[in-house]
Amino acid sequence: MTMPGEMRADLPRRVSCVIPAYNEAPRIARVLAAVLGHPLVDEVIVVDDGSHDGTAEVVAGIGGARLIRLTQNGGKTAAVAEGVAAARHDLVMLLDSDLLGLDAHHLSALIAPVLEGAADVSISLRRNAPLPWRLIGLDYISGERVLSRQHLGDLAALRNLPRFGLEVHMNRFWIARRLRVAVVCWPEVESPFKSAKHGAWQGLWADLRMLRDMFRTVPLHRATAQIWALRRQRVKPVPELRDGRKIPTQTVPGAVK
Repeated sequence: MTMPGEMRADLPRRVSCVIPAYNEAPRIARVLAAVLGHPLVDEVIVVDDGSHDGTAEVVAGIGGARLIRLTQNGGKTAAVAEGVAAARHDLVMLLDSDLLGLDAHHLSALIAPVLEGAADVSISLRRNAPLPWRLIGLDYISGERVLSRQHLGDLAALRNLPRFGLEVHMNRFWIARRLRVAVVCWPEVESPFKSAKHGAWQGLWADLRMLRDMFRTVPLHRATAQIWALRRQRVKPVPELRDGRKIPTQTVPGAVK
């Protein structure tokens, strides 16, 4: 039995899902509910990045995911590097651990363009992505991506990046290799703002630290250039599912449709 928007599970390539998590005990169970048992996801790896709110205990209590506990908080980039190093498969799906509204069909839509060969990598566009990103049809720092290990770059290099330099680092890698990028619209999915999780001032400080790390990894002018370069590398064809249905994807002109 297949779910809406789902591909057949008998395709030869399988997917490892890596979920970095830091103090996400109230939210991570909903993400795991969407990914555990998905027919295209062969393993789920949660990297607890030194949480102190019981995130690891929540994951362990649910079961079904491989849990890696880091004793110290090293940041998202280091956590992802640890998870990818432990993954068994070449195809990797990266998911943030705080997503709201995520369901199995969203994962199918994100995996499909890469699994079917219509794109080299895929990236999500969530409902509450910043308005400019929704208008241009690309959230260039989205944390939800599907890619082959070879399109992530050297893991040792990842470990030397700033704590939140991962996405712009990947963008730089993709642009240099002119990879085909599928933008997959997730109109029901949100990522809560940091102010909602931590309060106004702490949320603002967290946003500023993230921006600092991004622009330490890639200067501001080059980060801006990434947006337009990735837009040029978007692919237009939508892979049909094996039963003839189509996957819901971004409808902005020039994006995957």
